[in-house]
Amino acid sequence: MKMKKLQNGTWIIGMLGVVAAVSWVVLFSGPRVIEPKHASRGPKLIAIHPLPEMEMSGEMCQWMPASANAAGAMFALLQQPAASEGTAASASDPRETLERPPVRVIKDPYPTYSAVAVDLAHNEIVLQDENLFQIMAYDSMTNTPASASFSEPKRIIGGHHTKIEFNCGLYIDPKTGDIYSVNNDTIDTMVVFSREAKGDVPPTRELETPHGTYGIAVDEAAEELFLTVQHAAGVVVYPKYAQGDDKPIRMIVGNNTKIADPHGVALDTKNGWVFVANYGNSSQYQPGEERKGGGGTGGQGRINGSGKFVAPSITVYPIKTDGDVAPLRTISGPKTQINWPGHMALDEETGLLYVANDGGDSVLVFKATDHGDVAPSRVIKGPRTQIKNPTGVTLDKKNKEIIVANMGNHRATVYPIDASGDVPPKRVIRAAPPDQPALQIGNPGAVSYDTRRNEILVPN
Repeated sequence: MKMKKLQNGTWIIGMLGVVAAVSWVVLFSGPRVIEPKHASRGPKLIAIHPLPEMEMSGEMCQWMPASANAAGAMFALLQQPAASEGTAASASDPRETLERPPVRVIKDPYPTYSAVAVDLAHNEIVLQDENLFQIMAYDSMTNTPASASFSEPKRIIGGHHTKIEFNCGLYIDPKTGDIYSVNNDTIDTMVVFSREAKGDVPPTRELETPHGTYGIAVDEAAEELFLTVQHAAGVVVYPKYAQGDDKPIRMIVGNNTKIADPHGVALDTKNGWVFVANYGNSSQYQPGEERKGGGGTGGQGRINGSGKFVAPSITVYPIKTDGDVAPLRTISGPKTQINWPGHMALDEETGLLYVANDGGDSVLVFKATDHGDVAPSRVIKGPRTQIKNPTGVTLDKKNKEIIVANMGNHRATVYPIDASGDVPPKRVIRAAPPDQPALQIGNPGAVSYDTRRNEILVPN
């Protein structure tokens, strides 16, 4: 039995040696064609070629030993210097630069109004165009005919030198006519232009602001400038004529303020109140840390995992508030109809607060003293109003009118100051043909495609 096993083992070893020898001859004897003796229906080996010599003159990744872990390998690769942009590709390099237009472009070619202000001394309505990064001035009585494609402005401020980008907040100095424009997303500055400015001109003054600044209001008597800051959830107060890297003189910021993604801001200088419109995106901060950052609230100290959605609201504070102070009162709840409140305007004579209610396609009117879940005194809403995604609202006390900037339909609409319900506007300033949809694409950070619904999804 043992002898038979030994013979079998010897035979197997001998066969392995023969196979190895034949393999060596086949691999190193150069290309050859192997002619099959019999036809076969399955895959066949047709030819064998030795691998060509590797080209070692070009750049290659650093060799990583098998023992290196994935994280270490990735880190090592990231540390390698990048190839110079000026390095010319070799003749055998298959790379090429393609310069060709896209198949199609999704872009709104017309202005989209995000904010509005009035120059009463010069009878002008001034509108922020956040789509094309412009400021557009119209005569106060402009009314686009139904047959017209759009109304031409008296003048436009826009272009590279203006430093206007994602311009969302607007204020006009009632004495000088200077135009204050707040940039929200890509440029952290507020820019100021003289009333006569037009075209691609540099601002006369700039103020570095915290990232995500949105709303603006000015206390003319105290010469103080109030700005809301979205991401860091606060209000910063500067001297009216601040410029450069001047720092705020006060801040309303902190967990106790209940400020959550603030947008609009309005002042009641008669009673000494500040009104802040909150979308409701909320986070908690480490006490004391929220005041740090460039120019004021920088968003430092945010507690990871603390983010949540709270009900949209309007919170009210003393006008001289400084620090982490709880609101005097809050307007919030289902009865209020508040849904993404944008800019606001306060009538100190009547004590009424006008709110551009973006998510509700409406303008809401509250008493300045309202508190809690209260219904608005008046609502301007409905298909006849032509209000669509309003983000801006202002009052023309001279002509007793409400002016609304609608981001959803390229229109600014004008109503009597006591308007209520589904009422048609007195006048319309339209920036596009009436059937042209407003795409409302603003700083898109990504794009996706829904294959089930055949839709393109664009988060802004």
